[in-house]
Amino acid sequence: MTTWADGYWWSNDGVRLHYRDYPGDAARPPIICLPGLTRNARDFHEIASDLSSAGWRVIAVDLRGRGESGYAKDPLSYTPLTYLQDVEALVAELALPRFVLFGTSLGGILTMLLSATGAERIAGALLNDIGPALMPGGLARIRTYVGKSSSYPTWLHAARAVAEVQAVAHPKWDIEQWLAQAKRLCRLTPAGRIVFDYDMKIAEPFRLPGGEAGVDLWPAFDSLKGTPVLLVRGALTDLLSSDTVREMERRLPQMETVEVPDAGHTPTLDEPMVREAIARLLERVEAR
Repeated sequence: MTTWADGYWWSNDGVRLHYRDYPGDAARPPIICLPGLTRNARDFHEIASDLSSAGWRVIAVDLRGRGESGYAKDPLSYTPLTYLQDVEALVAELALPRFVLFGTSLGGILTMLLSATGAERIAGALLNDIGPALMPGGLARIRTYVGKSSSYPTWLHAARAVAEVQAVAHPKWDIEQWLAQAKRLCRLTPAGRIVFDYDMKIAEPFRLPGGEAGVDLWPAFDSLKGTPVLLVRGALTDLLSSDTVREMERRLPQMETVEVPDAGHTPTLDEPMVREAIARLLERVEAR
């Protein structure tokens, strides 16, 4: 499995932020991976390792308040427009003229916003179970667990707790898969307890009206026109409706859509059919 280097940069408001840098061919545009609301760079380790082995540089980001990134002093800065500024600061720090974006859920919202602020630099985009319109039921479900602090004595306890909340998204997973999920989502404290690896205060702005994105995302999505785009949707998702997918396909005829059976919000990107679709996306990126 490919190793990575830890990288750090500073936000405009003085938060020290972290990313994993998996090496690759400097002649290719790097792939920036942006995680979901409560997630972190570890979500992308398997796909990043494999793509790095195939010659793609992958930059997996910990958004503020997650993973090894610092926590914000002002919880109201936990919003997509602030995350957007943070990622723009990273792009400037690394002097990246063009890049591919892989965005899971919240990361997909950021992908659309990054395109809206400079589509010419987006070499390709993957949107993982996210679109410009979100289903109220899925948002309500997310609000039931985001920001609720818990701790567990063992990884098995943590895995079972995660499974209770997320079983609707992965009904066929076994305990080994839930253990792997818990280790992506949680961390071990110095006191020997296992806790979720994010600042519980990220929930504060998310619970406010418009806290999901804060802007109309359809124009941002439309800015991807002409860019190679892959949409990954979980067949069981409660966040991305089939009607929204059809409208996305109408607006972006070049977009490929892959629906993952027995998966809800969100697919892991490690599914064989998704890996094959990612290979096709990157072939289109190189062809440009």
